[in-house]
Amino acid sequence: MTGYYFPPGGLPPQTQKMTGQAVFTNAYAFIPKGCFSDILTSYLPGWTGTKMWLIARPMTGFSETFSQYVMQVAPGGGSQMPDPDPAAQHVIFVTDGLIELTIAGDCQELEAGGYAYIPAGTPWTLRAEGQSPARFHWVRKIWEPAAGMSKPKPFVTSDKEIKPIAMPDTNGVWATTRFVEPDDLSHDMHVNIVTFQPGGVIPFEETHVMEHGLYVLQGKAVYKLNQDWVEVEAGDFMWLRAYCPQACYAAGPGPFRYLLYKDVNRHAKLRGPFSVAG
Repeated sequence: MTGYYFPPGGLPPQTQKMTGQAVFTNAYAFIPKGCFSDILTSYLPGWTGTKMWLIARPMTGFSETFSQYVMQVAPGGGSQMPDPDPAAQHVIFVTDGLIELTIAGDCQELEAGGYAYIPAGTPWTLRAEGQSPARFHWVRKIWEPAAGMSKPKPFVTSDKEIKPIAMPDTNGVWATTRFVEPDDLSHDMHVNIVTFQPGGVIPFEETHVMEHGLYVLQGKAVYKLNQDWVEVEAGDFMWLRAYCPQACYAAGPGPFRYLLYKDVNRHAKLRGPFSVAG
């Protein structure tokens, strides 16, 4: 599967009408693709030839478990020390260009559709290869140890190599590309790709503890977010806190696909960081 959307950057002309529908509520945020201008990019220490949009970060009282970056790295750019936090685990999903990714000394090239999981504390480097910028999503989460669980192992794969799994009783119109097996409890986050064929629906309001980041890679839909039905398309980002009701109707002429983050497989925290068990 190709054709993953990536923000073109730049700045809208002064003559463009301001018709965007960005929304931030206590249950969800909706960041339409028109918000991804160059004046909202940022830079990272230790990275060269790189700009990024920081589209999700932990916020008290909202979504608290992950951060998500939309990255663009010029040819030859990258980092030998991508993240100073040894507790952070990472997922890289490439949407365009070519990267050379080295994980614990193992070097591989990833093109559009390439997917990598990097465990916490694992050394890694990234370099953009080829003649055009490399573009990718970078999801970070602190890995939570659990009794009897070792850290997951690193792996590299591709959207093109994994067959989507259809949801039960949907005739294949709703399917998930799972990069990690759901019963592998060493993983405390999943970053998958969800695909709806035209007319496919989530036929009930999902309401659950998992937080979500949903970046639309392809297509169009109408998405239920809390009390609102929102028209979404490739390039839009939806950021949902725990228990935000959601549903979907794929309304476009082609497949509707999004990159989905959720936190999984761990007990709910009952004490704050400074609490003392009694």
